[in-house]
Amino acid sequence: MNRTIVIAALSFAAASSAFAESPIVDSTPFVSSRARADVQAELQQYKAAGVNPWAQSYNPLRGFQSTKSRQQVTADYLRSRDETAALTGEDSGSAWLSARTPSIAAPVLAGQPVNAQ
Repeated sequence: MNRTIVIAALSFAAASSAFAESPIVDSTPFVSSRARADVQAELQQYKAAGVNPWAQSYNPLRGFQSTKSRQQVTADYLRSRDETAALTGEDSGSAWLSARTPSIAAPVLAGQPVNAQ
């Protein structure tokens, strides 16, 4: 009995049709809004500028000038590293947050709640 049910189910699955569609092909021809000479001229300007982010010789930091000294950058890094270690510690940074003094004093507001009970 079980064998006939399994065979019937498999034959039914094999005989059923698939509900797949063919890919939609766009048959409208492409019409460019620019002439080929314009595109070629723009490509030549791009190549002459030397700004190709995919080239091996591309160096985005070529003209970079830092405004901080090496000691300032090192101190910023160490402070950020220590802060990150404290905030991702076992207590999720609650001890570090309670021990530090806030750099900006938050306003203290007093008043009655809107729906006091």
